Amino acid sequence: MSEAIKQFQIIKAISNIDHRETDNLAIEEPLEIRLVYGPLQSRIVKSISVTMRTPGNDAELATGFLFTEGIIKSAKDLTHVYHNTVACSENKQNIIQAELREDITPHLQNTERNFYTTSSCGVCGKGSISAIRTVHEFACQQETWQIDHELLYRLPQVLQDHQAVFADTGGLHASALFNLDGELLMLREDVGRHNALDKLIGSALKANLLPLSKSVLLLSGRASFELIQKAASAGITLVAAVGAPSSLAVELAQEFNMTLIGFLRNQRFNIYSAPQRISSTLHPLNLIDLVA
Repeated sequence: MSEAIKQFQIIKAISNIDHRETDNLAIEEPLEIRLVYGPLQSRIVKSISVTMRTPGNDAELATGFLFTEGIIKSAKDLTHVYHNTVACSENKQNIIQAELREDITPHLQNTERNFYTTSSCGVCGKGSISAIRTVHEFACQQETWQIDHELLYRLPQVLQDHQAVFADTGGLHASALFNLDGELLMLREDVGRHNALDKLIGSALKANLLPLSKSVLLLSGRASFELIQKAASAGITLVAAVGAPSSLAVELAQEFNMTLIGFLRNQRFNIYSAPQRISSTLHPLNLIDLVA
């Protein structure tokens, strides 16, 4: 049984007949992320966030979170990311500590959060409006490659085929990274959309793969502002979502010259920004109007 799944006994009603079954549900548990920094003789331990997540890839989640929030600038800023086994044994797997090098000062001024952040929204805990805008050096990449419609049409099925926990529970979001030939590079799942993406970016950051400027990010749900911000921080220039984007997500994608695609399913999609990366049969004048 996967560490991300828990079984429950349920009663299922079908055609006025009740019967007992075992149901698999995606686990949702709190994870506290703590930052350890400062001189070795006087290290500071600071709780940065508590997020509701699905257990698994916690070190990647913490690493990706610290990077996409602008708290660290590189994986080299970190010396160690680990579960706190000194804490109460009952909760030790729900506390993860990230240690910074002694010479690194974390950027905490714009990342103040309430102590609790839900699995569905990483923005709502922010301390101020200005704190939700995190820009990294990889944003606004000027990539000129193109991919075609048929490649995009194939991606949702590949995502579905590789969502192992979703197949068992029906309750997880996924973020998947593809190369420009449509080959799956990595996939991460979580009960929270932003957690799934933080796990993926954290894995890529640790593997020294950034910027991901020649990659396609596929989101299993809708495209929110925060997901676009996180994608931009990793240098991703094409984001496709199975669901709809928000208005603020489109505006941010336009600002970063990021190609944003929504409603990618059933052999169709909408292009909301930077259409030049999608090979098109549009009349040139119509394409110019869309870019404008």
